[in-house]
Amino acid sequence: MGAVLELPPRPTADDKLNALKELRVAREALIKDRTAALNRAKQLTIALLKRQNADRLKQIARQLAQIDAEISQGIEAEPVLKARLDILVSIPGISIITAATLLIDMPELGSLEQAQAACLAGLAPIARQSGSWTGRAFIRGGRSSVRRALFMPALVAARFNPDLKAKYQHLIAAGKPAKVALTAIMRKLVVLANALLKAGRTWAPKTP
Repeated sequence: MGAVLELPPRPTADDKLNALKELRVAREALIKDRTAALNRAKQLTIALLKRQNADRLKQIARQLAQIDAEISQGIEAEPVLKARLDILVSIPGISIITAATLLIDMPELGSLEQAQAACLAGLAPIARQSGSWTGRAFIRGGRSSVRRALFMPALVAARFNPDLKAKYQHLIAAGKPAKVALTAIMRKLVVLANALLKAGRTWAPKTP
């Protein structure tokens, strides 16, 4: 199939990137455990269970800190990854954790076209079609971890990044649902990240 479609070959992830991904997956599992423990805390009435749940939350916090430190050290030890991280965190709203997720789960960033970056993240609207019938467009597929990582940065950008705030408000004024407008901001962020990595430069605000 690859030969017929003339698909371009892509290098496999190296051991360092695989190790970082393993840490990222473990971190996501801890986040889910923390959410479950916080929800349980609202329902517990027995003192023993309350203490155990509180201990579990403290343990999760320690483990998260250890994993975050390990991820940071792993990236710092690789000059290429460190340079890419510095570019990503220059984008307003992109934290170190979000940038690390993009580096780990979308190593192709910087080598893609604009539409490819949006599709790979699962943020490109795809219309449902059957024959001559065309339904509404929805986002689907792609890498869900990247979408989750971009959700909070998109919220921040929609409030504090002048360009993206204007885009968000324009979509809302046009009658688009808030989730649709926010998805558009997430798409803008991943496209911007791809463009900056391709150019090898950090983000800078537009001059008036």
